[in-house]
Amino acid sequence: MMVPAMRTLALALVLCLPLAAHATKIQSVRSPGGITAWLVQERTIPLLSINFSFAGGATLDDPARKGTGNMASVLLDEGAGPYNSLAFQTKLEELAVRMSFSADRNSFSGNMRTLTANRDAAFELLRLALNEPRFEAEAVERMRRQIITGLIEDKEDPNTIGGRLWFKTAFPGHPYGPSSKGSVETVTAITSDDLRGFLVKALARDRLTIGVVGDISADELGPLLDRTFGALVPGADFKPVPEIMPQGAGVLKVVQRDIPQSRVIFGGPGLKRNDPDWYAAYVLNYVLGGGGFSSRLNEEVREKRGLAYSVYSYLYPLDHAAIHMGGVGTQNGRVADALKVIMAQLALARDKGITAVELANAKQFLNGSFPLRLTSSGRIARLLLAIQRENLGIDYLDRRADLINGVTLDAVARVAKRLLQPDNLLIVVVGKPVGLTSRE
Repeated sequence: MMVPAMRTLALALVLCLPLAAHATKIQSVRSPGGITAWLVQERTIPLLSINFSFAGGATLDDPARKGTGNMASVLLDEGAGPYNSLAFQTKLEELAVRMSFSADRNSFSGNMRTLTANRDAAFELLRLALNEPRFEAEAVERMRRQIITGLIEDKEDPNTIGGRLWFKTAFPGHPYGPSSKGSVETVTAITSDDLRGFLVKALARDRLTIGVVGDISADELGPLLDRTFGALVPGADFKPVPEIMPQGAGVLKVVQRDIPQSRVIFGGPGLKRNDPDWYAAYVLNYVLGGGGFSSRLNEEVREKRGLAYSVYSYLYPLDHAAIHMGGVGTQNGRVADALKVIMAQLALARDKGITAVELANAKQFLNGSFPLRLTSSGRIARLLLAIQRENLGIDYLDRRADLINGVTLDAVARVAKRLLQPDNLLIVVVGKPVGLTSRE
């Protein structure tokens, strides 16, 4: 049976769906202790969402203990302060608080959802998780076993195999190269001291970004920010992550696996989020492979020729690199033909750009679908975080439609020549593709 607090939270989550209709006024809040957060206040729903991140993430891992950030993230709610793992989890359940953490190539992130009535207690649990994690031996070994089990399973997953090899080849010797989850060997080597040492580096206030949405005012939020994050170190020294361009231009790597369908990952240099051509590239990628069933790649590869079950492309801007990636899944005997069509479509878009009709349709969809990203407090909180992380400006929601509508055919044609270089892609194929062999 659902406890009353959890039942109330479930109702609040449902009620927050129409939130975007009126609750997107963003306030910049500065706490008495100098911590900044962006807030969208919504008093009509008894719910509060907070998303936050610390720049750096898995790039701060010791290479010999890759996966430390990921392991720390799954342990922060496994006991903190006076609560052991069971007591902490019980407290979260009793208060209907949802809390989670993660570490990726860009950041160490966390989020919390709570009923307004339980706000102070929820923030206290978050404070304990960030400042006083216990890392007890039982919890550490239990989560280590879970992570290692997942890593062993990943060795048989073609998507994971392909992704890991693509990044290893594209970023050799760089923190972006290895998976943020690490390997069986590196995760086995991680100690509780390693986890504590990572948090001292990773959870520094000078790299903290916060987004808050819900039933709280700026005056109420400020003291909670200080109480939760104020005791973290103001800054931490670490080796800067170098900028890097993806390597492996023109390389094809085939990983033989006895499976009926091959998975293909392809990619090359992309654009950073602050690039002046970003919005033109965004529109171009939607037309090319980001528009689902309406994209050129889907139309040419799947619909017209029946060569693949899925085909897509996307822009992937990282803090220290930028990638334009794509993928396709198809029967082993059709991989070579699918790649030929994909390369031909990339070349066509590079040489001819897109049509006026495609441009208009892309603008209509990209602007028309955007409100769907604002249909819950959690989604808006994540968006507040992204806007800050990418330095888009507090008025971004007001300007976004104009930025997309301002994209011209000439701008798309220009960026297509920058972005689309089919002969220079790094391609990884996992399966038994007929007629394809690795080439360096």
